[in-house]
Amino acid sequence: MKKKYIQMFATINKFLLMLLGAVLASIGLEIFLIPNNIIDGGITGISIMASYFTNIPLGVFIFILNAPFLILGYKQIGKTFALSTLFSVVCLSIGVSVLHPFSALTQNTLLATIFGGIILGAGIGLIIRNGGSLDGTEIIAIILDRRSSFSIGEIVMFFNLFILGGSAFVFGWDRAMYSLIAYFIAFKTIDITVEGLDESKSVIIVSQEHKEISMALTDRLGRGVTLLHGEGAYKGDTTNVIYVVVSRLELAKLKGIVHGFDENALISVGSVEATGKNYGKKAIH
Repeated sequence: MKKKYIQMFATINKFLLMLLGAVLASIGLEIFLIPNNIIDGGITGISIMASYFTNIPLGVFIFILNAPFLILGYKQIGKTFALSTLFSVVCLSIGVSVLHPFSALTQNTLLATIFGGIILGAGIGLIIRNGGSLDGTEIIAIILDRRSSFSIGEIVMFFNLFILGGSAFVFGWDRAMYSLIAYFIAFKTIDITVEGLDESKSVIIVSQEHKEISMALTDRLGRGVTLLHGEGAYKGDTTNVIYVVVSRLELAKLKGIVHGFDENALISVGSVEATGKNYGKKAIH
């Protein structure tokens, strides 16, 4: 019974966060971007241009144009994702309709681009982080990703560049360029919102000073360090490779520590999702 209530609370919390995300996205669109003729990418961008030409409320287009993709997502991706996306799209459609009568917070195009992009990106990021989506093009990208050599990000980027380029013929080239800036800001904000400022980075260090570097990383960063045996394929020389996981904010400090012992050390950095009890534990294996 207790487990059932925990799951129910988690589900409610997830939908509340998606609701908050839709509210933020609505504010970014209706209070900053749309009044200044700056559009978003994807189905939302198409909906903005369609609403501009027809005077039909934006919320109507967002829902109607996303509907076929939601049905496709339900069949091809899964029930949970489709329902979460449906909830988010409905909330966004209602949100932009409620906020439409309000005037823009600023008429400064650059300020509207920056703050609109940040708020929109934060909203979309919250929704993605909780298992939903706000745009049908992402559903198409997920499906095409399984059947082509292109990644989801590349497919979405192709769609959005085409849509943002098309906005130049509706609002002018300067607004299209502002739209591209807003899209880039929103994209980076989505990344931060989904991954967090404390995004984990996996670091591989190759150095003959591995013992000193390992001890320094453990003492000064408080991170667990793993030593791996490495062997050069060409010369056959052996060395110990240091593997450590740190946060994005600790990366600069790590490089400073390593180069303090060995300026020629090879440092390879990659993004990683780190979980587990030993993450960050002080220990050398």
